[in-house]
Amino acid sequence: MSKLGRILLVEDDPRDIELTLTALQEYNLANEVMVVRDGQEALDYLYRRGEFSERDPSPPAVLLLDLKLPKINGLEVLQQVRADQQFKVLPIVVLTSSHEERDVVRSYELGVNAYVVKPVDFHEFVNAVKELGVFWAVINEPPPRA
Repeated sequence: MSKLGRILLVEDDPRDIELTLTALQEYNLANEVMVVRDGQEALDYLYRRGEFSERDPSPPAVLLLDLKLPKINGLEVLQQVRADQQFKVLPIVVLTSSHEERDVVRSYELGVNAYVVKPVDFHEFVNAVKELGVFWAVINEPPPRA
């Protein structure tokens, strides 16, 4: 296996953060998981602003994005990121508790690669995150960087 990619997790719920990190670390699915807790931090991270201005310039292998976020919601993050040419091919997976049809439709309209509703059951949640991590950080072949 070659170099595993970095995962950017945008999530404000501490329990979901802990579960996601546990699942990813248990299966060694990323060299690094960067956690940001609101939409503004996600954009600052991607655009290397503020506290993230000195971060490694390479993009994450995948962005796991919650929709219900403080400051800037996930749909707004998705819209801004997809409007920028440098992030057109960044794999983005919505990982949310929202079953609302309008959220699913709007996410796909804005260019999300996958929409996953968080399972309520602990083991189902861990398994879902593991499968997401395996696919996006290991199996998926990302486009070549310009």
